[in-house]
Amino acid sequence: MRRRAGGQRMIEGPDLARFLTETPRPSEPELSVAESARNRFPGIVTKVEKDRLVAVVHIQAGPHRVVSLMTSEAADELGLEPGDLAVGVVKATNVVVEVPRGE
Repeated sequence: MRRRAGGQRMIEGPDLARFLTETPRPSEPELSVAESARNRFPGIVTKVEKDRLVAVVHIQAGPHRVVSLMTSEAADELGLEPGDLAVGVVKATNVVVEVPRGE
């Protein structure tokens, strides 16, 4: 960590990614809304695992962990590294949405 001229603390991306993966997060309160969540999850890349063909990319997006399976070539083209800002965009042909029942 270092400080900018104005006194703001600057944390390097990889250090922030490590902090997000190692720090336990408080449990989230139960949702009492009847709306679907948005499908874009901006966050920070916390891990990139690559082999010859496939890459697994982990993004910590607030309290949510988004995991993406892509080709290693795509991960290389995006230059993904822990600490990078990224947006996980969820698309599916079938999504089940559940709504908590009112009491």
